[in-house]
Amino acid sequence: MSTKIIAEIGVNHNGDISIAKKLIDVVAESGADYAKFQTFSPKLLSSSKAPKAAYQKETTDETQSQVDMLTALMLPHEAHFVLRDYCDAKGVKFLSSAFDHESLAFLVNEMKLDLIKFGSGELQNAPLIYEAARLGVDIILSTGMSILYDVEQALMVIALGYSENPPDKPTREDFLTAWCDPALRELLKEKVAVLHCTTSYPTPPEDVNLFAMDTLSQAFGLRTGFSDHTEGNAACVAAVARGALIIEKHVTLDKGMDGPDHAASSSPDDFKAMVDDIRFVERAMGHSYRVPSPTERENAIAARKSLVALKPIAKNDVFTRENVTVKRPGGGLSPISFWDILGTKSQRSYDLDDTI
Repeated sequence: MSTKIIAEIGVNHNGDISIAKKLIDVVAESGADYAKFQTFSPKLLSSSKAPKAAYQKETTDETQSQVDMLTALMLPHEAHFVLRDYCDAKGVKFLSSAFDHESLAFLVNEMKLDLIKFGSGELQNAPLIYEAARLGVDIILSTGMSILYDVEQALMVIALGYSENPPDKPTREDFLTAWCDPALRELLKEKVAVLHCTTSYPTPPEDVNLFAMDTLSQAFGLRTGFSDHTEGNAACVAAVARGALIIEKHVTLDKGMDGPDHAASSSPDDFKAMVDDIRFVERAMGHSYRVPSPTERENAIAARKSLVALKPIAKNDVFTRENVTVKRPGGGLSPISFWDILGTKSQRSYDLDDTI
């Protein structure tokens, strides 16, 4: 199965639709599957008292409030339609993360998206992810900052949302009942993917913990992937080798641009190299059988060895250590037979270096 690669444009367009289009061009040229944006209403996403994250203070004006920062980075609804059409023209799928109910309703009801991504910050936003499930859309859920219990709670909420008649005012018992329903658990496998993620920009290698991706897969049996915030491409390539079915990584036109996420994003060339490396790894993973490949079989005669005459051998001569040895090419009697023929008589004559 081909790994789905999500290019996280996010807010790296800096609120400028022309930059957003250039980023879509980069995504299309890289061979990634999705160009992903972020859809939010600043005042619904953040209160006036919410502080910026530490990395945001370092990469934006420290005196600017989070709401003001978000206002400068948001895309108006009409821009979403323009960018979706531009993605279609470039052969890339449009995707976005919803951060509030108004934005979720817009993406599903007006833009008709059937897949919604939720960032790690929304994992515990039960009302929002419940509403997404009630709307019937597929969900990709990042799991940064969480423990396994947090992920399980979110999946309980989603399971109930996918039920036939999800209540307007669900109880904890409703969530547990849905979680214990085998049919809904199977439905989650069809409609939900979880991404291992470390919410740190950039993420130091020792905090990546790719083995946790295996834990998510084993715990829930869902499609599992990796949302990466490290520098470089090694973590993404390693995640694919470990079985990631989805890879998400930020991309920017220039890591030095003003804005909160550019510094921890990939440049166009680096992102393209990552996609190429992932596609290489997919081909290289192959199958689990230890059998020679067609290209190996072509080389077997030249690379392997046979029993050969160490010197001329006449018919009825006895094979000894002095007249038989092991040399290339293959195709003759296997070297495993060396001890079997010692002391037996030759049935024919051999010249020097003839295969036995």
